[in-house]
Amino acid sequence: MANEDKIQGFTHERIETNNFLMIVLIVLVIAVGGLVEIVPLFFQKSTTQPVEGLKPYSALQILGRDIYVREGCYNCHSQMIRPLQAETLRYGHYSLAGEFVYDRPFQWGSKRTGPDLHRVGGRYSDEWHRVHLNNPRDLVPESNMPAYPWLGKKTVNEASVPRRMEVLRTLGAPYTDAEIASAPADVKGKTELDALVAYLQVLGTAIK
Repeated sequence: MANEDKIQGFTHERIETNNFLMIVLIVLVIAVGGLVEIVPLFFQKSTTQPVEGLKPYSALQILGRDIYVREGCYNCHSQMIRPLQAETLRYGHYSLAGEFVYDRPFQWGSKRTGPDLHRVGGRYSDEWHRVHLNNPRDLVPESNMPAYPWLGKKTVNEASVPRRMEVLRTLGAPYTDAEIASAPADVKGKTELDALVAYLQVLGTAIK
């Protein structure tokens, strides 16, 4: 019995006092755990195939999404509704992996200073979004969301859209050559506010 305690104590002591051995074992555990959790998802169609009705972002929506990221909207708004009753009652149907296959990168997040936006598409009118983005307190007096009045004063860079769409097509978005070629004309003269509203209005609309 004494010998068994001595052997066990030596084994633990050796691991816990050897920094290199401890690091190797930690990395090994994380690697195996990560493989077990992540690899099966690559072969699960519900996580790699788009849901029925999902379309890649239009040229204007792509620019709107870039503005959403640039302005740090993800710092206060998540885009992932969890399958909990409290969340589905408030926001709508829980988020499905197949809704995000064209998002590069996805905007799931977990920070909710403001409400989740994944089902915000179609919930309000374009004009509501314009007023809200220009000054949120005009519609929600208690809001602590910052105002973005400059978005309506600056036009988008239409020349950058084709290259963005080509990159997204390389990553799997099914854009045609005709759609990419017509993109600059589709967004010409549009403001950054137009683009951001277009992006918000499509969020979560693939699931009815």
